[in-house]
Amino acid sequence: MRAAQSDKPVAPWTSLSRAALALAVIVCGLSLRWYGFPLGLPAFVVKYGGSLLWATMVFLLAGVLLPQLSRSQLAAIAAIIAVVVEFSRLIHTPWLDAFRLTTAGALLLGRIFSLWNLVAYAVGIAFGVLADRVTTVRWAKAP
Repeated sequence: MRAAQSDKPVAPWTSLSRAALALAVIVCGLSLRWYGFPLGLPAFVVKYGGSLLWATMVFLLAGVLLPQLSRSQLAAIAAIIAVVVEFSRLIHTPWLDAFRLTTAGALLLGRIFSLWNLVAYAVGIAFGVLADRVTTVRWAKAP
């Protein structure tokens, strides 16, 4: 069983490293969406790679906003957000469908429901946890 998280304050670089990682993930995700097909990447890689990176971004941004939470708590929050966003694609109202047709709407909410996206989100959140763990350990060991 895991011990309760300590009450010690979160190091300020934790949020900074998460924000930097989130920015890098956003750049990678946008690059994948915009240049993946022109570079000849398979549709599977572009579609689900984008979903994976989106979930990684959600995990990292949750960590920026809620730095006092554990990684498992952040992963749970990211998973809830991902599931809600995915299932929101089953809801169709004129204003929501109009927003989904914009670039921002497509990137934030997506357009078409897919259970496979949930798998990509789970992998993306796990990737975010791993990236956060690696960068936190490296920053903590830095002089």
